[in-house]
Amino acid sequence: MEAVAVVSDEGEGIAPDHLPRVFDLFQRATSTGSGLGGLAVVRALVEAHGGQVAAASAGLGRGARSTVRLPLARPENVGHPH
Repeated sequence: MEAVAVVSDEGEGIAPDHLPRVFDLFQRATSTGSGLGGLAVVRALVEAHGGQVAAASAGLGRGARSTVRLPLARPENVGHPH
């Protein structure tokens, strides 16, 4: 089982050629923003917990959607470090 969080907006969107790199360090998905790697940090944290993160967009001016999937802890592991 997993927990899934989906966040979407109707903002600038992401150009199709930028989608494969949005989680890379120092990449910018749009013409605004710092491009310092905030999404790279998100990917690292999610993957460190056994999850996956993905971004999707129909293109510029069409918004974007981010999906985070994290495995749920088994009841026998709650409160017990690995």
